[in-house]
Amino acid sequence: MRRVLHIDMDAFFASVEEKRHPELKDKPIVIGGSGDPSKRGVVSTASYEARKYGVHSAMPLKTAYRLCPQAVFLPVDYNEYARISGIIKNILAQFSPVMEDVGIDEAFLDISGSGMSNEQIAREIKERIRRQTGLSCSIGIAPNKLLAKIASDMQKPDGLTVITMGDIESRIWPLPVRKLWGVGPKTEAFLRKIAVHTIGDLASLSQDDLVGQFGESYGHYLHEASHGIDHSPLITYWEPKSISRETTFQTDTDDWQTIARNLAELTRDTVDDLRGRGYKTNNVTVKIRFSDFQTQTRAKTIAEPTDNLEAIRKVAFQCLNRFELKKKVRLVGVRLGGLTTDEV
Repeated sequence: MRRVLHIDMDAFFASVEEKRHPELKDKPIVIGGSGDPSKRGVVSTASYEARKYGVHSAMPLKTAYRLCPQAVFLPVDYNEYARISGIIKNILAQFSPVMEDVGIDEAFLDISGSGMSNEQIAREIKERIRRQTGLSCSIGIAPNKLLAKIASDMQKPDGLTVITMGDIESRIWPLPVRKLWGVGPKTEAFLRKIAVHTIGDLASLSQDDLVGQFGESYGHYLHEASHGIDHSPLITYWEPKSISRETTFQTDTDDWQTIARNLAELTRDTVDDLRGRGYKTNNVTVKIRFSDFQTQTRAKTIAEPTDNLEAIRKVAFQCLNRFELKKKVRLVGVRLGGLTTDEV
């Protein structure tokens, strides 16, 4: 029988900071941007104490401050989080050779071949992570990725939830429909209009009805997902489609030199990343977001794939010159696409 384990670190960034700074324990912590809530930036994560005030990831730091002014605001220390994540992934690799790394703080493991019980393997993973990092995690185990991910979120923090196909009606169907992968705010709002609030409500609709409402592919997915069906494999290696960087200005600007300098720096960073991964690019896209949040892109294809900084920067500035900069700019970004390697 297939057994898939999903592990999700509990409030990962905030937990790492608590471990480094014990005096922060039990205090509301908000991590994002430069750590200054008076400046632009978004919340990367928040401790459970901060979440009680309504603070959540992707929220503007200024909004988080209004909701919880007593919170401790900290900058993102990605290097430290990545270091701890590496320790955790090395631990997980000892339990299964089949691991899908889906983020700095979560992963899937195929534990079908393990001789350990679900409880044994989860307990051992939790203990090793706690011993080596001092952090806690929540684990879900189920016959597929979809159910395992739902399960890992059911008893946070430091939870363990095992779901079987026999549990679908009693434990999955009562959950909000938003708990399903691929159901975002727009789909949720539409489903609410047709009196679909829970996964069980969705499961009561026929596949034909869902296909009629959402199209063949998405309708079929919603029908299967609502019944706990998911045949997707664990993907142990992702081939990147693009490499990108962007920056949001602290104040909107119409100064061309400021925009150009930031674009040059972003281009250098993306090319460094490109070379580090052994890729070349044949497509450059520049993104501009204006003060009114209108977003535009300009792209150009390069004749031959390259990792040459000067060549890529030249194309990026050709793209920049195609914008009409009549309004102040809020954000500038660059993306390198069409990635290839020299491997045959």
